[in-house]
Amino acid sequence: MKIGVISADIASESRVALTPDAVKKLRKLGFEVVIQSGAGQAAYYADELYQAAGADIANSSAEVISQSQIITTVNDLSAAATDGLTSGQIVIGMLDPYRNTQLDTYAAKGATVFAMELLPRTLSRAQNMDVLSSQANLAGYKAVLLAANEYSRPFPMFMTSAGTVKPAKVVILGVGVAGLQAIATAKRLGAVVEASDLRPAAKEQVESLGGKWLDVPMSEDEAQKAKATGGYAWTPSEQYIKDQAAVVDKALSNADIVITTAQIPGRQAPRLVHGATLAKMKAGSVLIDMAAGTGGNVEGSVPNETITTDNGVRVVGAANIPSMLAAQSSDLYANNLVNFITTLIAPTNDDAATTELALNIDMDDEIQGALAVTHDRQVRLAKR
Repeated sequence: MKIGVISADIASESRVALTPDAVKKLRKLGFEVVIQSGAGQAAYYADELYQAAGADIANSSAEVISQSQIITTVNDLSAAATDGLTSGQIVIGMLDPYRNTQLDTYAAKGATVFAMELLPRTLSRAQNMDVLSSQANLAGYKAVLLAANEYSRPFPMFMTSAGTVKPAKVVILGVGVAGLQAIATAKRLGAVVEASDLRPAAKEQVESLGGKWLDVPMSEDEAQKAKATGGYAWTPSEQYIKDQAAVVDKALSNADIVITTAQIPGRQAPRLVHGATLAKMKAGSVLIDMAAGTGGNVEGSVPNETITTDNGVRVVGAANIPSMLAAQSSDLYANNLVNFITTLIAPTNDDAATTELALNIDMDDEIQGALAVTHDRQVRLAKR
């Protein structure tokens, strides 16, 4: 069985699906690997490193696809690459399934396509395959460094003979994996950190990292509902949403740095910061919109651009932060893929000396079934 690796076909993507270390792991499992020439170059993995790990080098994505039974990618395949698929091939990647316009084509081609974003994150056996967490962790860290670079003052408090430099005040909106890492990183840099999330259950995590929770008053009845669901399946009342917006608005007007992290796979990012709030922020403050690539948490943010508002707020549309840490994000992503690929294979016999690998595609498996968006010439993805 041969696994193929193709290079990203967009300029803003520097990651590669498999690294040389991942190739070594797959070779030990019995796979052959072929990689498109230059696929890892932007992540500092030269073709020679792949060859040393036991991979073959192909000149084009078409050549990789023609040789491979399993094709790995970071983002969706190009239309030309999809056109080259044949029945029975497998595609694995972060495919943005709910907005992917090629699912019908994949199904017509007879390809089985696995979208890694759909991983059921509550399963303990799936944790080492969680691409959203591995990439968001790095993104939360890098977002703080981007903010520090844009901000015209230091993060920590300084005591100098000329006076005291106050620490930067950082507000994190959205306390998932990226938000928690952003809190930890900003605290390590010496900032004062506040955080907010729609889930009251996130308060304990924020405070454990040294951040201040932006508390929103709750009725006793609403508090009980939120507690009963752990905050994750809780639907807040209109009054709570209004009260939270007022608390956040006040915090942002006093902030030096704001980082928004809220993203929902397959949907437009929720709008967290409106123009009226931006107008109240201080001149020189910096806002990093980590969801700029999926509609933006911030009104007016532009993917991959930095704009300055009329009142002097710098809004950074950070559409693909993991790509800025391509070497490490590729390494983690490749490990996620290797761990998933191991669920697709089974030995053909019990003789260790002659064991060969065979594909074991099982739509009843709780991981495979959740990730498969096309199989058996059908689109399996439930519409949202």
